[in-house]
Amino acid sequence: MTKTYNKFFINGEWVEPSGRSTLDVINPATEEAFATISMGTADDVDAAAKAARAAFPAWSQSTIEERKAVIGNIIAGMKARGDEIATAISNEMGAPMGLAKTAQLGSGMGHFANILGILDSYEFEEVRGSTKIVKEAAGVCGFITPWNWPLNQIACKVAPALAAGCTIVLKPSEIAPLSAYLLAEIIAESGLPAGVFNLVNGDGPTVGAAISSHPEIDVVSFTGSTRAGQEVAKAAADGIKRVMQELGGKSANIILDDADLAKSVSGGVIGCFGNSGQSCNAPTRMLVPKAKMAEAIEIAKVAAAKASVGDPSDEKTRLGPVVSELQFNKITALIEKGIAEGAELIVGGSGRPAGIDKGYFIQPTVFANVTNDMTIAREEIFGPVLTILGYEDDEDAVRIANDTDYGLSGYVSGEPAHAENIARQIRTGMVHINGAGPDFSSPFGGYKKSGNGREWGLEGFEEFLETKAMLGAA
Repeated sequence: MTKTYNKFFINGEWVEPSGRSTLDVINPATEEAFATISMGTADDVDAAAKAARAAFPAWSQSTIEERKAVIGNIIAGMKARGDEIATAISNEMGAPMGLAKTAQLGSGMGHFANILGILDSYEFEEVRGSTKIVKEAAGVCGFITPWNWPLNQIACKVAPALAAGCTIVLKPSEIAPLSAYLLAEIIAESGLPAGVFNLVNGDGPTVGAAISSHPEIDVVSFTGSTRAGQEVAKAAADGIKRVMQELGGKSANIILDDADLAKSVSGGVIGCFGNSGQSCNAPTRMLVPKAKMAEAIEIAKVAAAKASVGDPSDEKTRLGPVVSELQFNKITALIEKGIAEGAELIVGGSGRPAGIDKGYFIQPTVFANVTNDMTIAREEIFGPVLTILGYEDDEDAVRIANDTDYGLSGYVSGEPAHAENIARQIRTGMVHINGAGPDFSSPFGGYKKSGNGREWGLEGFEEFLETKAMLGAA
């Protein structure tokens, strides 16, 4: 039996949508609908944007203590409903429950917790000579978020925006909307004034486009594909809106000659396959010295064999399905393209894993002896597919790593000073050195077609502030 989520949260109330269109939410492990949502229209966005605009004057002038109290209540609500949120994430996008309870839920809560620390010490005013420089809320924000890290991508926008004094219209992914709905229920009980946070479900061409172009929305923050990001930017351009975009990636993982090869290759395989490969910053292009290619292949085979695929509710499962039939077909086609273009298939291939006949499950796949002009080395696959490329020397490794339209993240393993030197040459917004994990206090974002602006940490918070010079006020 499917559960219906048929209302939107606008101006502090759960309201009926303006239209009657609905969409089934599919569990990718079973290929069956388990929930239904209402699909919004431009009229719903208009109502939400007007509510956010009306709420902005008061919330933008709220005290830091008032904002901290609300954020603290949101964190408490997420803790209380953590299992429910994790289950929703697992059902809507296929994350194994272990991952849903730790990384998926934990990252969402982490962004709210981190912003409390920023509010404790941030200086909203400073004096320069006879001028007072004031940082104030940027305005009404429109957020369009994806399905791959549904709670994380909402939290890293909503938390800093609330902390900055902004008001919000959120459109979560229609593919994975239920964790957002639960968060909205928590926010509704947090003490936040009516109109500060609003949620409208719907698709990109309808609700996303209406958010991007709405005259009452000052700031648009989008996470998703580069293609969709281009459409968001175009829609926002007439309004001269501030636009932040976190888009695609094709991150290189350079394993230097002085790295621990076994540790670095195994870690790289695990990192690429995490979240079933559905992370924009995944280390999908592994670069190894050509002289060590054969050894790297054997290590990768062993590591890939440990990537157990199966029922997301099984605690032993490490990889769940990919999110949808559309993604399943796209990834399968790219695997077949890699084979056709002559890449050496080491592990995996097209088709479901052995013993699985239902669900959007992809075999963990490793290609070796890949060249950087092959399709699988250039396009974002967004599935558990690793490409291993050989390089001659450091200069060649840097050249290959930077030979991409993307610039979101990078990875380097080796002797620390050597690795840092190479990291400085990589044209990406982030570089992980020697297996370093995510850091909520550091900025997240990319160069080139991976987007603009930053999320997470102090830099992500400041994206939601405007700078005012009050001359003669000091």
